[in-house]
Amino acid sequence: MSAVEMQTVVPGDRAYESVRHVYSAQGSPARVLLPTNAEQVAHALQQAQSWTGPLSIRSGGHGISSIATNDGGTVIDLRHLSRIEHLGGATVTLGPGARWGAVAEQLGRYGLALTSGDSGDVGVGGLATTGGIGLLGRMQGLTIDRIRAVDMVTADGRLVHASPEEHPELFWAVRGAGANVGIVTRFVAEAGRTPVVARASVAYELERPAAFLAEWGAAVEAAPREISAFLYIGAGPAPFAQATIVFAGDDTDAATRALAPFTRLRGVRGARAELVPYASVPLVSGAPHSGQQSAVMHTALVEHLDEDVAERLAAVLAPGAVQMVQIRSAGGAINDIAPDATAYAHRHQNFSVTAVGDTPGARFDTAWEPMRARRDGIYLSFESNHRSGDIEAAFPGPTLARLREVKSRWDPAGIFSQNFDVTPQ
Repeated sequence: MSAVEMQTVVPGDRAYESVRHVYSAQGSPARVLLPTNAEQVAHALQQAQSWTGPLSIRSGGHGISSIATNDGGTVIDLRHLSRIEHLGGATVTLGPGARWGAVAEQLGRYGLALTSGDSGDVGVGGLATTGGIGLLGRMQGLTIDRIRAVDMVTADGRLVHASPEEHPELFWAVRGAGANVGIVTRFVAEAGRTPVVARASVAYELERPAAFLAEWGAAVEAAPREISAFLYIGAGPAPFAQATIVFAGDDTDAATRALAPFTRLRGVRGARAELVPYASVPLVSGAPHSGQQSAVMHTALVEHLDEDVAERLAAVLAPGAVQMVQIRSAGGAINDIAPDATAYAHRHQNFSVTAVGDTPGARFDTAWEPMRARRDGIYLSFESNHRSGDIEAAFPGPTLARLREVKSRWDPAGIFSQNFDVTPQ
């Protein structure tokens, strides 16, 4: 096999069932290309442009926004670009096809950790070009804030190194809008020295959801930045919530003090805390992706869970329209970064709120509308409905204008259009 030849899987091949779907959607692509290096990625992109049908880029993870597969088109699957390497100190390199569970495990061997989401099955590439609101986020910032350089393939097939010194505008765009400007084949990142954390799991019964949510928001904002917290609320007539709260460090006394306010909130029905390696925090199932979790999502960033937002979320949780609402903490180190430093410009909000439903449609959209009216930005990977009118919620005005300039230079034909395409309509 030559340097540019690669595995191509088409319908009817034995491997097709294992590569056609993502976690939250089923697909029927005409072909799935599986490159093993940057040169093959460039060749795959060149080939894809000669075929009809949509193009999807898959980093190798579960693809919760469902854009990493398609029907009748081409998928470039980066799962084989999965190398994780420690370069010394806190500097590491990550392949886009690695999964965050593997990253956490390997970095832990060197006393390091890099913030990511709550699932170890997520691929590095999608998260590390979109944002990365993780369970070390208030301490470390977004995942993109830890990226120091990238190697990537641009729309014209060039292999480019982007950093603050080389192609700085491209590097700016990659961190928050990477899906618009190219395919990253390697990330250089600076990890944090947090191999052990205190993890708490707390269960709540929500007799008065709005009052609880307001108290939850106040507790998160008052917490030291070592605390990052994700809340998962099951919708229905008797909402029940489960929280994962992480204290970034192994100081048990400090962790106990920081976690205590969350065990004093109304409706606590159980709590457990323990010191664990950070590698055990991102949950890893290892299950093949077969579209097993049919889901549609709407998302909003908000500055506070104030009384009005809490009431609106309580209404969203009413029976029938949604399955679950997730609330992820932002703030802390995330908001230390200037809004114009990266293409992710949302640097004053303290929460990411996401509603999850099982089927798209007017009922789900209508249930979300009260929250949509209060959103102060959206997080790209948690929004299923890419309406053109939402582009300015994803990228505020000055960011969008700057991003469109970068897009016009690096992808004038609009090859990369999967995730909130910024090409003017």
